[in-house]
Amino acid sequence: MAYKITEKCIKCGACAAECPVGCISEGDETYVIDKEQCIGCGTCAGVCPVEAPEEE
Repeated sequence: MAYKITEKCIKCGACAAECPVGCISEGDETYVIDKEQCIGCGTCAGVCPVEAPEEE
């Protein structure tokens, strides 16, 4: 199941740096996950200091 980044995001970039498939990019307000590329591993959720990534 793919992840999405919620409005809790503080744009620190921790998730993008750790994503093993590189599917996270910086958006206007938050980082954004490309759900077509996301493998649902949860690495982003594990490194996020504010728990912004959630399963869709």
